[in-house]
Amino acid sequence: MILISGPCVIESREQVMQIAHQIIKHNKENDFYFKASFDKANRTSLDSYRGPGLDEGLKILEDVKKEFGCKILTDFHEPNQAKAVSEVADVLQIPAFLCRQTDMIVAAAKTNAIVNIKKGQFLNPKDMKHSIIKALKTRGVDEFGYEASKNAGIWVTERGSSFGYGNLVVDMRALVIMREFAPVIFDATHSVQMPGAADGKSGGDSSFVAPLSYAAAAVGVDGFFFETHFDPSQALSDGPNMIEPKQLDILLDKIKQIGKI
Repeated sequence: MILISGPCVIESREQVMQIAHQIIKHNKENDFYFKASFDKANRTSLDSYRGPGLDEGLKILEDVKKEFGCKILTDFHEPNQAKAVSEVADVLQIPAFLCRQTDMIVAAAKTNAIVNIKKGQFLNPKDMKHSIIKALKTRGVDEFGYEASKNAGIWVTERGSSFGYGNLVVDMRALVIMREFAPVIFDATHSVQMPGAADGKSGGDSSFVAPLSYAAAAVGVDGFFFETHFDPSQALSDGPNMIEPKQLDILLDKIKQIGKI
């Protein structure tokens, strides 16, 4: 099982190292990727914390990789960042708002990293095939479908769909639809987000992380995405949607039980 976990954003080197130390044990039984963002370029407010930036952020992620021997996933926001990020990260993630940006997809696909395209909150899951095809063609792959994407290192991530103002819902049919195109990751963290609902920043309800994850496991996915923090109430980004590392242990145990069934 693909498992992506770590804090939403790099708050400090110490914070990242502490969280990595807590969750690295999941590297033994899963295809584990430590996740943290060096920049959150789509924050609601100009005053919100964005992260340490490209250079410092990549240094910290490289330290995590060396210290714990784990693979790294991080997002990028401009095509010219792809090459530098791929020298540290094993997976380049394209943010949901940018999932149709051709230059982003092409830049990521030109690297040797796995490309994880997050489905836009605004997009019909069937339309994600066009973003996936862009990546496949850039890598010289003319075939299309789950196996072709898997072999080419192209993933797609479900993170909910806009449902009115300031709310998201997860259409479980999307998992089935997109799994025809590529390996599917279920992003439990951002699926419980309430965009812009906290007066200048996004809110959310992490109490729904578990039930939605269990539902996704029952439908069938290739992996899961959980953002973790020691104290989500004090997190500088996405606090209402994150879980504590000890909660991750419980979630993964139940997800694997469902998988066996």
